[in-house]
Amino acid sequence: MPETQPDSGTDSELTITRVFDAPRELVFAAWTDPDHLASWLGPSGFTGCAVTLDTREGGHWRACIRSPEGDEHWMRGVYREITAPARLVLTFGWDADGDRGVDTLVTIDFADLGGKTEMTFTQTGFPTVAERDGHHDGWTSSFDDLAGALHLRREETR
Repeated sequence: MPETQPDSGTDSELTITRVFDAPRELVFAAWTDPDHLASWLGPSGFTGCAVTLDTREGGHWRACIRSPEGDEHWMRGVYREITAPARLVLTFGWDADGDRGVDTLVTIDFADLGGKTEMTFTQTGFPTVAERDGHHDGWTSSFDDLAGALHLRREETR
């Protein structure tokens, strides 16, 4: 289980800090490689079923996660900043039946801790506390899956 820092934020902001037992380049790649992202994106029990990434500033990304019941949930956004392997800034919004939801802004900072990585994830612009809290639960679960995916990737390269 990865080390976890206390979550913080305001009513419209969510911050989650996690330490992963993986090098910074690998954690960064988990966000920028479509196959790697599909392997962990979504709350536990969900599967990444489609991921398209145009990983350049101004590039669009789109992903779908499928629930255990088979329901598909689409998300999309635009990359605002890419500073490999230290930082990603992107917009995030749900895309349901062609109806674009509210865009939030996601900033992810990756700090090198000598073979481990401290990832600070911040998402801002939530219209309600309930939406922020729902994202907290979803991202926390996703990051648990990310820790497992990183462990598998490290084992594959040994």
